Amino acid sequence: MASRDAEVGGLRVRRALPQRSRRTVGPWCFVDHFGPTPPDDPHRMTVGPHPHTGLSTVTWLLEGHALHTDSLGSEQPLRPGQLNLMTAGRGISHAEETPIDRAGPMHGVQFWVAQPDSTRHGDPAFEHHPELPTFGLGPMSATLLLGSHEELTSPARTDWPTLGMELAVGPGTATLSLRPDFEHAFVVLDGRVQLGGTTTVEPGNLCYLEPGRQELAVEATAPGRALLLGGEPFEAVRMWWNFVARDHDELARAAQEWNDGDERFGTVASGLARIPAPDPPWRTAR
Repeated sequence: MASRDAEVGGLRVRRALPQRSRRTVGPWCFVDHFGPTPPDDPHRMTVGPHPHTGLSTVTWLLEGHALHTDSLGSEQPLRPGQLNLMTAGRGISHAEETPIDRAGPMHGVQFWVAQPDSTRHGDPAFEHHPELPTFGLGPMSATLLLGSHEELTSPARTDWPTLGMELAVGPGTATLSLRPDFEHAFVVLDGRVQLGGTTTVEPGNLCYLEPGRQELAVEATAPGRALLLGGEPFEAVRMWWNFVARDHDELARAAQEWNDGDERFGTVASGLARIPAPDPPWRTAR
């Protein structure tokens, strides 16, 4: 499934999720692959204060620097190999930017993970993980972003059975064990990968893997980076702008409260301009 192009904070992104034919993979409901930007054309990410509800944002850099600031008072630099995870619950706001003295090539991914009913109205939270579990896979290696794989478990929070893994692929073939009760998606960030000996995946495409699989053969002829995302199939959600909810009324109420400055979303200590919520399209398309 081909990603669609978008722009966020001055960066071109490939949006692998959501798509018309596939809204979620497990609880993963949003996957933006940004960069790589040219080495001689430094970029700064500049995303002003904006709100979220009902989801966790997961930020993972391959190259570059970012600074996360949120309404809880968090101010956390992020470098490649580190993970930021912000859980919105009933409401949070944050800003993301590249410090002026850290401008340079950017390459990374931002994900959203939908929260189930049991936690989506809970307190917001933020966590930073400077180190994550890694393991070898023959000619390849993996970093466990979220969830568990065999005997390893990521320290990052999950509210639903979830897997997030980055693979550093190299010449050769490796076999990954999969949970058959999970559905999975494979996204290539750099290079080219063949799955199961038949399906070639390159940047700009998502390969969906239905539940029932117990393993996956991954083959590459050159170094590259890829993501394996998965989880138990998730309940139906409504997504619009920066919110995940269950119906249009919830989404419209969140947007109105953000624009009204409701204390639900707090305030962010950022010099960037606050981003207003647009009018819900189902109210303007008449």
